[in-house]
Amino acid sequence: MSRPVRSAALAALLLGLAGAQAQVAQAQVAQAQVSDDVIKIGILNDQSGLYADFGGKWSVEAARMAVEDAGGALNLGGKKVPVEIVSADHQNKPDVASNIARQWYDVDKVDAIMELTTSSVALAVQQLTKEKRKINIVTGAATSDLTGKACSPFGFHWAYDTHSLAVGTGGALVEAGGDSWFFITADYAFGHSLEEQTARFVQSKGGKVLGRVRHPLSASDFSSFILQAQGSGAKIIGLANAGLDTNNSIKQAAEFGLVQGGQRLAALLFTLAEVHGLGLQAAQGLVLTEGFYWDLDEESRAFSRRFMQRTGRMPNMVQAGTYSAVAQYLKAVQAAGTDEAEAVAKKLRELPVEDVFAKKGKVLANGRMVHDMYLFQVKAPGESKGPWDYYKRLGTIPGDQAFLSVKDSGCPTAQ
Repeated sequence: MSRPVRSAALAALLLGLAGAQAQVAQAQVAQAQVSDDVIKIGILNDQSGLYADFGGKWSVEAARMAVEDAGGALNLGGKKVPVEIVSADHQNKPDVASNIARQWYDVDKVDAIMELTTSSVALAVQQLTKEKRKINIVTGAATSDLTGKACSPFGFHWAYDTHSLAVGTGGALVEAGGDSWFFITADYAFGHSLEEQTARFVQSKGGKVLGRVRHPLSASDFSSFILQAQGSGAKIIGLANAGLDTNNSIKQAAEFGLVQGGQRLAALLFTLAEVHGLGLQAAQGLVLTEGFYWDLDEESRAFSRRFMQRTGRMPNMVQAGTYSAVAQYLKAVQAAGTDEAEAVAKKLRELPVEDVFAKKGKVLANGRMVHDMYLFQVKAPGESKGPWDYYKRLGTIPGDQAFLSVKDSGCPTAQ
């Protein structure tokens, strides 16, 4: 064999050996990156406070349903890897949430944290998650900063956000003649963001904001805030709060005869859970925006009946969104062949979202999952055919209208 031929053969042999070694090394890394031979997902939310019905233990149950529907385990590299759900109550305190998340990541080897009701909590945990190079998927918090100025390569926002609520509820009421607004706002990141985005949208449509007042989280007495709103003369009183704060606002507004006096309440974040807690007599006529309703179609009805059998209640968009987030995370892990965060994040951005929660959903470069939102009006008691028959659909807001584009989001790493 001539020297050139021998050299070519040797080079080919070395190249083949290098390729084989690389494949072996890649397989070993992938196997090692299925941490502790288990995929562990943490559901961190409010389970005892004003948002306990908003997501709460019901979101934990939705997450368990998603794991069960995935078979309870994934087949990764020929090995059956079990999936576990852990949960904790963050008490709506960012420091408590961060301590739990740190414990989960450092000691308990949790791979991803989800739900994260309360925007201040979600922002804190997302920052920690970014530092730890783990995955978080927010379904319970609203602020669009999560995929805007506070975006993360490992952070995702799933069910809804403040922009979609402003476009939905705010847009519908302005178009119906509600061109003057006064805001009663929860005094933290979520409330500020929801007020700001709704006000901007109202003003872009030619409306005016006549004033605002801010209240502490878990306020019990809204009388002074309602009197200020009443005195403003605004046609629409925008409630930029959520959970029991919204319920209490509506109840006390009724005591002051605000609606009877010709003003209208806009519950900017109100879900099926809060309507159920308030009752149709008090909630009737409210216009609201959700990303899910149990009676949308046969698929949503079938899923919701299963949820009802387990919990005794129908799911709202946070709980159905948590099911979707867990299910999609598991699909991404399966597609990546590992639970290593960078590989999973890449797959989360690549894979379409098609499930009971989202149809033709897509994940943008900033982590925002784009899907249709729905505008509903709460039925009067006489219109309801039975328990949980609370909504009539007024319209559908296409995902590309409901959510900000990557360019407009302000995410510095995804432009």
